[in-house]
Amino acid sequence: MASLNYKHLHYFWVVAHEGSMTRAAERLGVAVQTISGQLSLLERNLGKALFVSQGRGLALSDAGRAALGYADQIFQLGDALEEAVRTADSGNVLRLRTGISDGIPKLLAYQLLESVLAMPEDVRLICSEGGFEPLLAELALHHIDLVLTDRPAPTGGNLKVFSTQLGDFAAGLFGSAALVERYARGFPASLNDAPLFLPTRQNALRGRIDRWIEGVGIRPRIVGEFQDSALLTTFGRAGLGFFPAPLALADQVASQLDAAPLGEMSGVSEQIYAISNERRIRHPAIEVLCAAAPRGVPGHGV
Repeated sequence: MASLNYKHLHYFWVVAHEGSMTRAAERLGVAVQTISGQLSLLERNLGKALFVSQGRGLALSDAGRAALGYADQIFQLGDALEEAVRTADSGNVLRLRTGISDGIPKLLAYQLLESVLAMPEDVRLICSEGGFEPLLAELALHHIDLVLTDRPAPTGGNLKVFSTQLGDFAAGLFGSAALVERYARGFPASLNDAPLFLPTRQNALRGRIDRWIEGVGIRPRIVGEFQDSALLTTFGRAGLGFFPAPLALADQVASQLDAAPLGEMSGVSEQIYAISNERRIRHPAIEVLCAAAPRGVPGHGV
């Protein structure tokens, strides 16, 4: 067998994670024919087919799944090597690249990540925000170390990640003092025709709120739906409607958003997960985060 060509392996790795040669070609900035040719050379070198046709797309063969596991480790080590070289002259800085799902409360994300900044090591947080699927893609490509989100990673497929539930926080409705005074009596029945700001239906919390609304038999007036939790609370802070938030953050919501709790939505909770790449030795900052979570529970492999 000839020596392994790591450029060919990299093309295979990107195709496997992107799910098609076309998307991989767009990501790598090369022609589809180039990728096809490089994959053929890799398969000839290894003596096994790495993909099988599935409809209009590709699926990994048994040999392909085995190869992907090793490729993940190889390119993860490559990223670690580059990071070590870049930071060799800047002291022992521990970096945690975190993707924060746009649907989770930013105050809650801050509370969870606060434990990382309290580590004795010199820690640098590098945070970005985005949707659930794009962040998982960034995690799969090792562009980030961690995703904080409102749901675990999906099971099955080629994505090898580890989901840990960090907390299950009871949620309530918050609003300006004037709104709370107006609607407090008789809660939750008082919420008929009350103005509400809610997350969009892509957010896991929204389904729980909808079921609560139906269960208590009220018909509030939904005046806004937001994918970004920060934008949702900005509108709520203006006193234009009630908005959901974890009751555990009532003090922070009062001081930073000038809002008070109206009441608990019984059975509704904000669930937060940390999703990271599966590793033999996990990132020390992720270990600290999971251990310090207010209501941390054992994670599960995905």
